[in-house]
Amino acid sequence: MPTDSAALASQSGELALLGLMQLVSPALPIGAFAFSQGLESAFELDWVRDEASLAEWLSGVLEDGLTRCELPVLARLHEAFDQADSQSIATWDEWLAATRETAELAAEDSRLGASLKRLLGSLDLLPREESLPSEDLLTPLLPPQPGYVTLFAYTAHARGVSVRQTLLGFAWAWLENQLAVACKALPLGHTAAQRVIEQLRPALVIAVDQALTLDDDELGPVLPGLALASALHETQYSRLFRS
Repeated sequence: MPTDSAALASQSGELALLGLMQLVSPALPIGAFAFSQGLESAFELDWVRDEASLAEWLSGVLEDGLTRCELPVLARLHEAFDQADSQSIATWDEWLAATRETAELAAEDSRLGASLKRLLGSLDLLPREESLPSEDLLTPLLPPQPGYVTLFAYTAHARGVSVRQTLLGFAWAWLENQLAVACKALPLGHTAAQRVIEQLRPALVIAVDQALTLDDDELGPVLPGLALASALHETQYSRLFRS
């Protein structure tokens, strides 16, 4: 029979896992389905046209984008929330905003952040002032208009999700959203999407491993193709998605 402390620890871990699953669920009502992160423009430009080219595009975005930007910053934000370090949180939130190279990418991050903040408020999950160290009570833990990545880190931290699982969850949510976009805008069936998942699942683990080793001066996305696709999407004649 497990001890009471072991049972409580197991229950806490299970609740954290369920909280992560809730956070990465496509059913989370924050409107992520409305954004393609430049992928729709890549379809229009014929850069991505089938299962193979889609897997290649996503692999590149994962390696040169998430691994060097969102994932390592998520780890830093998670630690900053653990320490109630509002200055570091604000710094990394601003850093992420500065990496958004087009108006659409910037709008996606801010709108998803605003939607997630409203949802957290309705669930009574936003940080309270009394949870801060007494010397920091005049400095809110969250910036006034935090981006989506910052709020993802906060929610995972508040749910008791570990740093590594937070990164894996974020990467998984990104991949699922991109494949949902492809299934809507390409002649790509759901079975083909599952094959792409099987191909890229190991890459998600590798991306998290690498992201956790990077120093601050090694961070920054290298995605000129995605930036160009996103910029061209702003004037694309026919489109399903907002980015």
